[in-house]
Amino acid sequence: MESETKTHVEQLKSPTGYPVAVLRFAGDIASTSKDAVLGSYEALPRDTTKLILLDFKRVDYINSSGIALIIQLLIQAAHAGQTVCAFGLSAHFTKVFTMVGITKYARLFPDQAEALAAL
Repeated sequence: MESETKTHVEQLKSPTGYPVAVLRFAGDIASTSKDAVLGSYEALPRDTTKLILLDFKRVDYINSSGIALIIQLLIQAAHAGQTVCAFGLSAHFTKVFTMVGITKYARLFPDQAEALAAL
């Protein structure tokens, strides 16, 4: 049984002082996660949100529908001229994200500190 996707949005500063939106996901990401994934992204103010981190460290499972939602988010971000980095993925999902081409839209990092340092 899938656990509900929860999203918490935080605002941080990059090492260079720019604002960074962090979408922290928890639970499973599946087709039922549209509001949690896309809704939280679409609620970000477009004019001031140029740097985004996706935090997957509390995500237990991502199915193919969940990956499609993440890809949709990344495509929207690319069209909006936003930079996205992801961190906290298990080794398995790092491999899956690479195989399905997510790395064309977002750089992957092991933790928040490395992702922030890359911005």
